[in-house]
This record gives sequence, C-alpha cells and structure tokens, in this order.
Amino acid sequence: MLKASVAIVILAAGKASRMGEGGRHKLLAEFDGVPLVRRSALTALGADAASVIVVTGHRRSEIDAALDGLALTFVDNPDYASGMASSLKAGFSSRDADSAEGILVMLADMPGISTTHLNALISAFRNAGGEAVVRAVSQGKPGNPVILPRSLRQAVLRLEGDVGARDIVKASGLPGLDVDLGEAALLDVDTPDEVLAAGGAMN
Repeated sequence: MLKASVAIVILAAGKASRMGEGGRHKLLAEFDGVPLVRRSALTALGADAASVIVVTGHRRSEIDAALDGLALTFVDNPDYASGMASSLKAGFSSRDADSAEGILVMLADMPGISTTHLNALISAFRNAGGEAVVRAVSQGKPGNPVILPRSLRQAVLRLEGDVGARDIVKASGLPGLDVDLGEAALLDVDTPDEVLAAGGAMN
C-alpha cells in the first residue's frame, strides 16, 4: 500500500494575549538559543511529511524573519484576531494541504513536541489507511498535535470563531486513534512564567 501523504500545518498566527504588556511574543522566546516558532518548524521539517505549512498573522514580519531560510509554505491569515478557526481554514485552504490525505495540525507553542512524536502520529495515521483521526494524548487526556483525514476538510473550512476541530471530529463518526506522547502532548506555553518553566528564555 502506498503511504498516505501528510501535510503539517503549524498554527503561528495568534495574538499571544496572555504574554502581558511589553511586546514579548511567546513564539519568539528562545529554547536552546532558537526562537520557539523556528524550533517548531524544524521539528516539523524533520518529520516524514510531504510539506510543512505555517499560518502567520499577528506580528507576521517578525515570525517570518524567525523562519527565514526554511523550506516552508507560508499562508497569511489577516483574520487571525477572530480566533483559531480562521487559522485552521487558512492552513487547510493551501494547495499543499489540499493534496494531502491527512493534515497534521501542530501548535507552534509546544516546545516538548519532537520529530519522533510527529512520526509516531503519522505512522498511526498510515497504519489506519488514512481514514482515522489521530490525536496526541498524555495518559488518556487529549492534547496536540492532531491529524485529520482529508474527508474532514470541508467541515474545517466551514468553522467560525475561536474554535478548533473537536466538534467536527465528534460528529464525523470516524475512528479515533490515541498516541501517548507523554507530557509533551499537553505542554504549551501561554505566559512568560510558562516559557521559563519549560526551559525557554524571554527576550
């Protein structure tokens, strides 16, 4: 059987509103000297995926600069302030996503996610013939990333507001596969304290 192709969509458009005043952006916080958004992109580029798409919006020029030189497809989301649905729609609308059997949705602010984790999710998706929803969990608790099969694309494109794809997945009736990634599946950084606790440095 041919391997089901997977495109990775990295969501990096959000306002990071919980970082407080002072102009600090969590995706530009450095982990091991590398901006978090670049670290996330490098993790994705190392995985066995057909393409990596980055959805940008808030402070787009700085995010673009942090990703300079990487083989990424950039999609701008001018509507980013309306919430996550707009970024999902922007990513799923890209040509690279349209041609893939599965789309792995990855949040750019999860420093614990590794290429090995992404490949474990992709492998589970392929083993299911590309017809299951695959989600990262930690001891049974749902987290991120998530892989959605192509059959859910139109439903994603109808999303509105600050919502993800959870209700779509529930309504789809598709089989779900959980892949335990440990604490990494739940670790995102939304505040300066969380960045520091995860080993990052604010600039």
